[in-house]
Amino acid sequence: MKQVRPKKNLGQHFLTDLSIAKRIADTVDACPDIPVLEVGPGMGVMTQYLVTKPRSFKVVEIDRESVAYLKNTLFKEQGVESEEQEKPIIEGDFLRMDLREVFGGQQFVLTGNYPYDISSQIFFKMLDNRDLIPCCTGMIQHEVAVRMASQPGNKQYGILSVLIQAWYDVEYLFTVEPGVFNPPPKVQSAVIRMTRNKVQKLGCDEELFKRVVKTAFNQRRKMLRVSLRQILQSEAIQMIADSMFSTLRPEQLSIQQFVELTNLVEKALCANTIA
Repeated sequence: MKQVRPKKNLGQHFLTDLSIAKRIADTVDACPDIPVLEVGPGMGVMTQYLVTKPRSFKVVEIDRESVAYLKNTLFKEQGVESEEQEKPIIEGDFLRMDLREVFGGQQFVLTGNYPYDISSQIFFKMLDNRDLIPCCTGMIQHEVAVRMASQPGNKQYGILSVLIQAWYDVEYLFTVEPGVFNPPPKVQSAVIRMTRNKVQKLGCDEELFKRVVKTAFNQRRKMLRVSLRQILQSEAIQMIADSMFSTLRPEQLSIQQFVELTNLVEKALCANTIA
């Protein structure tokens, strides 16, 4: 069967280096004994290593040509496409899936060579389903990986850093050069691993937390007493101006400080409503 043609509209860059593919596949071993879901397997360069691991395994692929290729090559050779066995290929859009239906509500590891243009959306979906996904690994654009792993005080520290690190420990594992892809992307790639931390409750309104973080970083060069005017009216903003956060910029705040700021914003909103 002829090979799959990479499609620009799907952001496909097929990994061709088998040694790197195996290294990425082996990142799921940090979370043993639970199923694995691979997003966007393409022609199965990572899949061939994942499918041999002693655990339940499925892939989700939106590209019909890739689905046909996998069915007629890798999965056919592995003998996992028989009628007696549960089908390992889900044809569809990961972003539209109900993840509780994938493994019957069981937790799983999420992995893949993620399309660069939707990687952030994939991770936001992961956050929405964090009770199902104790571990997420895979390859993304280098710049995004650096942002996700960055700490306070770093210029790369931003919305993704805070929202993901609030719930996951992020490890930047290694860099991947463009030459090992077909077609080569114009940027470097990186392999990351995110492992669920012990936080169950942030200690603040979680929706307001996300709003505060996004509002602050959307004007990251401004002090918080200025950027938060988008949320608070002039009377309520005085509570921020009188606080320790007044002259700080968002990249200076730890996650716990963002929690404290969120509680202060909620208090200011309530005080303004009562007034």
